[in-house]
Amino acid sequence: MAGAIASRMSFSSLKRKQPKTFTVRIMTMDAEMEFNCEVKWKGKDLFDLVCRTLGLRETWFFGLQYMIKDTMAWLKMDKKVLDHDVPKEEPVTFHFLAKFYPENAEEELVQEITQHLFFLQVKKQILDEKIYCPPEASVLLASYAVQAKYGDYDPTVHKRGFLAQEELLPKRVINLYQMTPEMWEERITAWYGQHRGRARDEAEMEYLKIAQDLEMYGVNYFAIRNKKGTELLLGVDALGLHIYDPENKLTPKISFPWNEIRNVSYSDKEFTIKPLDKKIDVFKFNSSKLRVNKLILQLCIGNHDLFMRRRKADSLEVQQMKAQAREEKARKQMERQRLAREKQMREEAERTRDEMERRLLQLKEEATMANEALMRSEETADLLAEKAQITEEEAKLLAQKAAEAEQEMQRIKATAIRTEEEKRLMEQKVLEAEMLALKMAEESERRAKEADQLKQDLQEARDSERRAKQKLLEITSKSSYTPMNSSTTALPADLPSFSLISESLSFDFKDTDMKRLSMEIEKEKVEYMEKSKHLQEQLNELKTEIEALKLKERETAMDILHNENNDRGNSKHNTIKKLTLQSTKSRVAFFEEL
Repeated sequence: MAGAIASRMSFSSLKRKQPKTFTVRIMTMDAEMEFNCEVKWKGKDLFDLVCRTLGLRETWFFGLQYMIKDTMAWLKMDKKVLDHDVPKEEPVTFHFLAKFYPENAEEELVQEITQHLFFLQVKKQILDEKIYCPPEASVLLASYAVQAKYGDYDPTVHKRGFLAQEELLPKRVINLYQMTPEMWEERITAWYGQHRGRARDEAEMEYLKIAQDLEMYGVNYFAIRNKKGTELLLGVDALGLHIYDPENKLTPKISFPWNEIRNVSYSDKEFTIKPLDKKIDVFKFNSSKLRVNKLILQLCIGNHDLFMRRRKADSLEVQQMKAQAREEKARKQMERQRLAREKQMREEAERTRDEMERRLLQLKEEATMANEALMRSEETADLLAEKAQITEEEAKLLAQKAAEAEQEMQRIKATAIRTEEEKRLMEQKVLEAEMLALKMAEESERRAKEADQLKQDLQEARDSERRAKQKLLEITSKSSYTPMNSSTTALPADLPSFSLISESLSFDFKDTDMKRLSMEIEKEKVEYMEKSKHLQEQLNELKTEIEALKLKERETAMDILHNENNDRGNSKHNTIKKLTLQSTKSRVAFFEEL
């Protein structure tokens, strides 16, 4: 008896020592968080804590995922966390992921955080090739991913090789073409440059709007067998249930929209679908595991609920969220416009400054050249003046010599030798003296003319010097003048401290603001349709451009199937539309006969 009491006491003490909390690690697409959770917490308690931490209000798209023996599973909201078949080692790890996908991302995803999480998840699925994406669309999506990360393209910042370390394209696409990383970067950058002005959330939304038209977007695939034992794939997505050939995940053979399905249920591995029309027999299929059936049922219920919710008026909470999102979008747009105006004014001011600096440099060069010309003129004038003085002195000297020669001639005549010989010699000497005097007179005259010419050249040099000084004075007066109107923004001496004064903006949203915003949204829709057409043309151009570099032998089965669909003009939505034109009964019968 005493031993039993002691063992019960020991068991009670052990129970008291058990921890009341456990550690949970939550992995989002771009972050990692850890929480201390109480043992009694249910899945909803942990899920709500994560959503509050992220600031996420559109909780109905998301869930906490974990793995059970290589099978994906989702945390149930009404079941204790530790009652799930999760590893008991701490920290217990869950992945916070999108469980359900919207039909139209632009209309349904309201919060920026919701859009961002979807963008990261879809981008990873495309890069991991869980969603098939054709090469030309991969390049376009990559350009939007670059815009979301780097902002507007700036060739001075985003130089060749800036995408070298980025994972932007599926490996299948890279291997399919004889193209270097530089060639891929060149084509991505060409698209990237066209996205100027898009904020991160806008670029991410454009990414989702293109990705949602891919055939495998938002589809969960499960291996099943029909009554005949034919192996098929079941696809569950936002639009309904789709039956695929195991070799073709792109094009469903049969589709059942959610509005045609009344009930889904399972018993062991057998899954039962009841059509809305009670006259039509139910159809059944078998999955590989009971756990898979549970997952299929969860996805069916959640997608059906969202399908019906989309076709009803928005709840008050969603209306409030959308109103807040519109106001926030309008505020951000006004803020971007204000920043764009300031940027434009700054660029204009910088251009004006650069032009002024260029003009000032030009004037300085002109002033330097004028100074040099002035110095050359002064030197030339000094040389000419010196040469004129020398010539004048030489002319005087020659005139003096001519006078002396004349005197000598007179003296010779006066003292002429009386004899004939002396007379003849004297005459000869007189003749020579006369010729010398004549030459002296001519040289004197020439020197006098040369002196006059030098004086004239000196005068012209001084005139040139005066004109050069006048031009230098004009240039100096121009460089001191700043042609900036007082109404424009003045440039400070040091550019880094440059600031612009702009009008204060009001964010008081009135009815007229909302009407204007609605008109802008309608305008954006029309522009989007036009851009879509242009976009398709550009995609086709890119496809044609890189087609010559394709290695046909490396094409995958998915590539071939996509090309066949493209040649037939089939797309995701018109394929489903064509399939649902048949009666539900004929589609059920077709499924049974596969």
